[in-house]
Amino acid sequence: MELQKFLNNYVDKAFEDSGLSSYPALLRPASKPEFGHYQINGAMGAAKSLKSNPREIAEKVVNNLSCLKDEGIVDSIEILGSGFINIFLSGSFLSQRAFECLFDERLGVKKQPKQIIPIDYPSANLAKEMHVGHLRASIIGDALNRVLRFLGHDAFSQDHVGDWGTQFGMLITYMVETEKVGQSDVALADLEAFYRNAKKRFEESEEFAQTARSYVVQLQSGDEKVLALWRRFVHVSQKHCQEVYKKLGLLVNESNLKGESSYNDDLQPTVDELVQKGIAVNSDGAKVVFLDEIKDKDGNPTAFIIQKRDGGFLYSTTDLACIRYRVRHLKADRIIYVVDVRQSLHFKELFATVRKAGFATEKTQLEHIAFGTMMGKDGKPFKTRDGNTIKLIDLLNEAVERASELVRQKNPALSNEEVTKISTAVGISSIKYADLSKNRTSDYIFNWEGMLSFEGNTAPYLQYAYTRIQSLLNKSGQSIEPNADHVILATEQDERNLLCLLLQFEDVIITVAKDCMPHYLASYLFQLASSFSKFYEKYPILKEKDEIRNSRLQIARLTGRTLKQGMDLLGLDVLDKM
Repeated sequence: MELQKFLNNYVDKAFEDSGLSSYPALLRPASKPEFGHYQINGAMGAAKSLKSNPREIAEKVVNNLSCLKDEGIVDSIEILGSGFINIFLSGSFLSQRAFECLFDERLGVKKQPKQIIPIDYPSANLAKEMHVGHLRASIIGDALNRVLRFLGHDAFSQDHVGDWGTQFGMLITYMVETEKVGQSDVALADLEAFYRNAKKRFEESEEFAQTARSYVVQLQSGDEKVLALWRRFVHVSQKHCQEVYKKLGLLVNESNLKGESSYNDDLQPTVDELVQKGIAVNSDGAKVVFLDEIKDKDGNPTAFIIQKRDGGFLYSTTDLACIRYRVRHLKADRIIYVVDVRQSLHFKELFATVRKAGFATEKTQLEHIAFGTMMGKDGKPFKTRDGNTIKLIDLLNEAVERASELVRQKNPALSNEEVTKISTAVGISSIKYADLSKNRTSDYIFNWEGMLSFEGNTAPYLQYAYTRIQSLLNKSGQSIEPNADHVILATEQDERNLLCLLLQFEDVIITVAKDCMPHYLASYLFQLASSFSKFYEKYPILKEKDEIRNSRLQIARLTGRTLKQGMDLLGLDVLDKM
């Protein structure tokens, strides 16, 4: 249930009845258990504006919240200090709502009115293998995809891969060269080396460079022989990408592919439409959109170039054609771009141009979900010791290897098959969670020891918390599925606190979907796992008398299901045994 929205209806009415409808109530989950389950902080702000006594304002609000007590929703409402209002929910209210969630396969989370939401991630460059720079876009984008799908939206990855442009002339030329000596397949096995060697040949040989440029012209004009070579290269590159997607468990496959090449025939029509509408103009032979709403450092309108003097197109042109397609053909309601923060200006210019052109109306949400950089221990972007970019597949394989060593140390009795399964789940999930648990707008330090720890805010900690609950339920001998004979009691404050946290799951999911901040969910899951761990240590569940024992087993079951659902929404693997 949307617990905060439910309570807000009462609180907003109380503010209105108190003559405070112009002021925000500021209802929030309590910062500490001793302050109740929710706090209202708006009385002080209202009192300051009205130049009134904040405690008197708070008393007036509390008097108008008496219906919460009358309806059995709260046990008590207290005023603390100079006007903080603390709300303590009743055990009967929490128990009833939690019991309803226990019988609901969606844990009480309602589906929202469906929107069509293409999400632009991971957007690799097919000229080279995926590297660690693609990791954050992949992980964040996939978490948002999962959350939005869970809420009932038609969300999907639309992988805007870089599969077109002048660099492909260079790559095709090198492919032809290696083909002549029967080594093209061998060379293509390592795309990173293939790209470096092709670039070296391009820089060293004018003849090579001229051939490459001629291939670009033939490629753009649709020469079938050159297109066949290009398709072969794209196919090999995609195989590399799919290997990474599979390893990361992304909801991305070849059907999601919609690369730059797919918009090639629509680039000139897009430019022509902007010119016809008077939005793009000639400037020194180039086609440019001047954006008054975005000024440069001298206060002049920003110039957004969409076609070069020689008639060539840019990323800006492809992105414009892409949005036009997504709105007109896909009927997108919301378009999400998961791209690093260094592209912020580009997206401001892109979105401003799109709005001016009418390619998307104000009803279509256009969002750049910016993220920071993954840094090494030296505080610089994460690379190998010799300064080279790390292949993403190598990083993922190392995560599994490191996790395997830890798993064998902790449980030497596991079979090789069990070690492989557990270490893959732990290793990959650890890398993903280390990213998702951070505010996406921040840079963060990549640290193997920290992310693979079984203590603290890590994937292994959450995974172990879930397996611990499953072990408890298995030992109880109680039916795995709840039934009408099972009840949830909340006689202790610790039980009420844990139930309140469980009922906040929907609020967290909705906030993640709205703000595109997966770390909200990560923080919630860590808090839930930690709270249950303390609860479990304080109350020996299996030693309690029948009624209390059965009730607390239901709380454990609901906690386990919530952890599992939450981890799945972050793309983390859940294990029954570790």
